[in-house]
Amino acid sequence: MTGRSLGATESRPVIALAGVSVHRRTTGQEIVLDSVDWTVRTGEHWALLGPNGAGKTTMLRLAGALLHPTAGTVDVLGHRLGRVDVRELRARLGLVTAAQKVPLDATAHTVVLTGVTGTVQPLWRMYDADDRERAHDLLAELGCKELAGRAFGDCSGGQRARVLIARALMSEPSLLLLDEPFNALDLPSREDLVDALHRLADGRPGLSTVTVTHHPEELPPSTSHAYLLKEGRELVSGPVDSVLTSENFTRCFGRPIRVEAHDGRWYARSASLPGAERPGA
Repeated sequence: MTGRSLGATESRPVIALAGVSVHRRTTGQEIVLDSVDWTVRTGEHWALLGPNGAGKTTMLRLAGALLHPTAGTVDVLGHRLGRVDVRELRARLGLVTAAQKVPLDATAHTVVLTGVTGTVQPLWRMYDADDRERAHDLLAELGCKELAGRAFGDCSGGQRARVLIARALMSEPSLLLLDEPFNALDLPSREDLVDALHRLADGRPGLSTVTVTHHPEELPPSTSHAYLLKEGRELVSGPVDSVLTSENFTRCFGRPIRVEAHDGRWYARSASLPGAERPGA
């Protein structure tokens, strides 16, 4: 069962933003997010899209309990930021970001193991036989079990992304947050990661995911919802097929863009190219 077919209306919220604004005070009163509302429910798979500086990563940081809002309320896994120990809350979340630094000489299996403690360096006394076996199982689930003994630094970008996702899953999170996991991947690596994320959603009906990306081509068919941000505000959000349209992308990015769906995937290109119709034409 994919994220598209889950009864989202009957599931509980795992993320709830209400009237959320974020101001960056280091540069005066620059508004990063402005009166944003957003609810993610169990089993939903969201994509956050928008131009650079639109506020996508800020929304993900709020969902990951890494940032508090300037105004409004943020509830994550039923706990309100400001009223909960965020260290305990973060331990229940899976976060994958390019900012994560892990030892390049550690094997992929060791990197996954560190997800038990959330540390950068392995704490060998903290891992038991079940943890070690689970790390192998997660590498297999992400389609990279053959990497177990390979140094992380010798893995390709796509392989590293899948290893880091396996690491994030070691704590059995009900919410997985992915900050531009496709960044700088070549085509085969991108497609390997798309397939892995689709299998993950299909095999874990209780898992919710949020993926920040710039390109709809990077979204797996399991994507159920999408949120388009522009200048810190919601442009449109909801079921993915109603959001990823030519009209919405043209409004969001400020130029004619044609969006097409094919076999559960989405593709975007300039509508001003020769032979391409303008949206709505």
